[in-house]
Amino acid sequence: MSTTEHPPGAAATSPTGEQWLEVQASPEFQDLRHRLRRFVFPLTAFFLLWYALYVLLGAFAHDFMATKVWGDINIGLILGLLQFVSTFVITGLYVRFANRELDPRATAIREKMEGELTV
Repeated sequence: MSTTEHPPGAAATSPTGEQWLEVQASPEFQDLRHRLRRFVFPLTAFFLLWYALYVLLGAFAHDFMATKVWGDINIGLILGLLQFVSTFVITGLYVRFANRELDPRATAIREKMEGELTV
């Protein structure tokens, strides 16, 4: 005989497929999805356009990218390094957004669902 261990605060029973569908159809879950998409899609589009611009400049604007700014540092190198910087900035923005907007709503949805399971 084995016992199943649950993390602290976790429900002892698993939700059914019907319960999952009810949660997905709930206004709270729809609001969570809407907020996530309103944040993620524009930032993704921005980053893809920014990256495509960098690739296109590298492929078709050799002289521009080779323009020296300071010593052996040229525009191509600066734009390449800015790709990394923008990745970290976008990640930081997402983490801050998730902590403020998404996580509290997701926690509320989970707690409501777990409360319904224990009833």
